[in-house]
Amino acid sequence: MGHPRLEAPVEAEGRYFDGLSARPHPVRLRLDDRFRITGRAVAKNWDPLDLRAADAPPPLMRVGPGHAPDRVEFADAALAAALAERCPDLHRREGAGGTARLVLWSVAAGISVLLVALFGVPYVARLLVPLVPDAVEARLGAVVEPQVLRVLGHPPACTGEAGRAALDRLVARLVAVRRPDESLPADLAVSVRCHDMANALALPGARVMLLSGLIARARSPDEVAAVLAHELGHVRARDPTRALIQASGTSFLLSLVLGDLTGSTVIVAVGEAVLSAGYSREAERAADAYAVALMTRAGGNGAALADILERIAADDGPRGNLDLLRSHPLTAERATTIRALAGPGAAGRQILPADAWTALRGICAPAERTPPGATPP
Repeated sequence: MGHPRLEAPVEAEGRYFDGLSARPHPVRLRLDDRFRITGRAVAKNWDPLDLRAADAPPPLMRVGPGHAPDRVEFADAALAAALAERCPDLHRREGAGGTARLVLWSVAAGISVLLVALFGVPYVARLLVPLVPDAVEARLGAVVEPQVLRVLGHPPACTGEAGRAALDRLVARLVAVRRPDESLPADLAVSVRCHDMANALALPGARVMLLSGLIARARSPDEVAAVLAHELGHVRARDPTRALIQASGTSFLLSLVLGDLTGSTVIVAVGEAVLSAGYSREAERAADAYAVALMTRAGGNGAALADILERIAADDGPRGNLDLLRSHPLTAERATTIRALAGPGAAGRQILPADAWTALRGICAPAERTPPGATPP
């Protein structure tokens, strides 16, 4: 069914927030069959049926798509009335148990801020993370990822077709062998970025980022797969959100309470916090065990996780860069435990065939272009 036809377009002045910074952008708003936002370096075209209104003091109105961080603000009564008429879900809260869940979340977050002074941030993080709604964590991931990329120098995404197919095959194989009680988010997203650093990052909102330096240092597909499986263990336990709360402290908690996930209280240091945040020994051991079990069920070598961590430790030493060991410190005891969990026959397994491994290693290679007039191979 199409949108109802308006008698006439409604226009107003407003301010656009991109969800990545607190800086407002003056824009012109127009509501016809779409909600159009135009301004200097801003051009948005939103479906009115997707719009949701956020809390704002009257006469100010703040609206944006339900599953995106960007918003517009305006104070025009005619446009507000037209949106209310055109958007039946404008004031609907996402998720089952909407209002009650939102109230419980707000109360829990408020109490958590008070508990900081008494028990410290780590305790609050453990208390708070299970209460974070999936929609909030997804929005948080959308805010965090661009900030991490900024800190890394905006490395480009690796999109080699054959390499991407090999990565998708690897991810699908790992996800397929998880147990019923080891659910992973349906919107899991795994990407590779072209960067010399040997690292892998699990971000809030079920996002995993592999840096190409890690793939270059790996000697087998199982080493890459084991690191990926380890990060999936952190995703399943929601460790990235917990670590971010601990690293950012009270300013992050206050931002959650105020609903300002894109404001200056969070955005200033969020990228650095994610890159430098480490997990507890318990979280690392749990992710190791999850990775080995997942690799074993997928027919791979779970001990490869210890192999690549030990090699990076031997090659790099304590030089203090942001490699895999910065957020996942290795100990001899940890490596021994990984190999014991993998079992004596682990070294004889391989999770991908040679051709897929070759493709994965070339995922960041520039695409070959066919000369004009030539026949593609």
